[in-house]
Amino acid sequence: MTVADWTTGEPQLVVLSCGGCGNVWYFQRPFCPRCGRLDPDEVASAGRGRVVATTVVHRAPSDEWRPLVPYTLVLVDLDEGVRVMAHAASGTAIGDTVGATFEERAGRLVPVFTPA
Repeated sequence: MTVADWTTGEPQLVVLSCGGCGNVWYFQRPFCPRCGRLDPDEVASAGRGRVVATTVVHRAPSDEWRPLVPYTLVLVDLDEGVRVMAHAASGTAIGDTVGATFEERAGRLVPVFTPA
């Protein structure tokens, strides 16, 4: 990956696209999951989209997350055509138009969507 994103500590979402078939996806991999073409293009996402699902986490997955519960997780369809899961501001609802910000939570940088 040449474009740094939140997984490397940079406040950015990166979407991959295939120059062969036009497929777009979110998870980093060196090939297109549709046609197998190597070396996908990396595109910095604008971080905007619409919430399609939401849940509130009341049980921490580990000790470092315990002080943060309850917190909201959402599935967002980004304008670039991919779906991502991320944290969200409390009260974020299905259908909300949102934008990504980045916060340190439990010692790591994470995307957090807030209503636009």
